[in-house]
Amino acid sequence: MGSHQDAAAAAGVVVRELREIGEFKQVYRLFDEIWHPEPRNVPAPVELMIGFAHTGNYVAGAFDGDTLVGASVGFLAADRALHSHVTGAAAIGRGVGYVLKQHQRTWCLERGLDKITWTFDPLVRRNARFNLVKLGARPEQYLADFYGVMADAINEGDASDRLLAVWRIGPGDEGEMGGEPPRRTYPLLWEAEDGRPVAAAGKAAGAAVSIATPSDVETLRRTDPEAAKDWRTAVREALGGAMEAGGHVVGFTDRGEYVVLIN
Repeated sequence: MGSHQDAAAAAGVVVRELREIGEFKQVYRLFDEIWHPEPRNVPAPVELMIGFAHTGNYVAGAFDGDTLVGASVGFLAADRALHSHVTGAAAIGRGVGYVLKQHQRTWCLERGLDKITWTFDPLVRRNARFNLVKLGARPEQYLADFYGVMADAINEGDASDRLLAVWRIGPGDEGEMGGEPPRRTYPLLWEAEDGRPVAAAGKAAGAAVSIATPSDVETLRRTDPEAAKDWRTAVREALGGAMEAGGHVVGFTDRGEYVVLIN
């Protein structure tokens, strides 16, 4: 895995830790532009970022010249981990999120930390693919309605179910999923022609199952809220149920499906 400097150079940005109040205000404005949250629901208040940075936690920004184009805020957690609370980039597809994750990894290794954790919406395909395939993180817990009601332009009107991603980066661990996921799977949840979820009758045991996701849940929340809610419920029951029963997520397919090994 390349260094964060290589990733930053490829993306045309410089990443550094932030220390000044003016920098934290820039992060606040960037997050506001991404999520458009209500005042009671900001992802990281300036005062919190100041406290985190002052006490040795992680607050970093990616700059294109003098312009802040991405930022990440995290805090030290139990079991030699950094919990990455919020990460955002001004433009999708430029690679700034990957650069920030690589910077986090270097930051953690310099401090003897073994893993980085964060949460993400299991319905958002691009995030699942980035976390599981590009980084090699592993979802280890399904968290139903984890944050409660979230009043922002992206999440409003939907339950805040999340997967807890764990990216292991300790010595001898390259942070990648081990081996190839099974090629033959039993479809536990798939997408019908009308775009709605369809669940298999009964539960699979002792097999590898596939659990589909909607192609673009963020658009679906605006255009067909009922279908988005159907997907939330279906994935919670299929993926959440499989993980609660001891299943392990071992991959994410090009078709947008979680691959889970059922014990």
